[in-house]
Amino acid sequence: MKPGLLFDFIVNKENLTVTVRKEFAAPQKLVWDTFTKAELLDQWWAPQPYSSRTKEMSFKKGGRRLYAMVSPDGGQEHWAIQDYRDISPISGYKYFDAFSDKDGNINPNDPGSEWNLTFSEKNGITTVDILIQAKTLEDMEATIQMGFKEGFTMTLNYLDELLMKLNK
Repeated sequence: MKPGLLFDFIVNKENLTVTVRKEFAAPQKLVWDTFTKAELLDQWWAPQPYSSRTKEMSFKKGGRRLYAMVSPDGGQEHWAIQDYRDISPISGYKYFDAFSDKDGNINPNDPGSEWNLTFSEKNGITTVDILIQAKTLEDMEATIQMGFKEGFTMTLNYLDELLMKLNK
């Protein structure tokens, strides 16, 4: 991460939420694009050494992204969906997130979570606020135990690197 830029990761078990606030040294439109365009998401939306591969994406209310996090040897694919609930261009969007199979059928053992992302810019720094709502405390704790904080922190670091390349 670029030094001096804000990064908060707050777990609130009482409210069943994880709040992530991250600043990026890039214009809001560019940061928005990296979150909403498959060809850019695939460059950062997975903790290395995994990579992201979008099978299909329709970024619109009622649309879906179906993607896999792929192991470096290509042998393991961990599929997931993002079902878009609401979109306010360049300022925010909401989606339901869950693990699935390669055809987009949600894993019945994964309760999924609701994500709400908001984007704002001040003085050339874009802040992304992400509120993740779990259904139960058990679901939240299971996600945290899987290493979500470490994996998502690593993933956001890759986004920092991508934005530095794109924002030249």
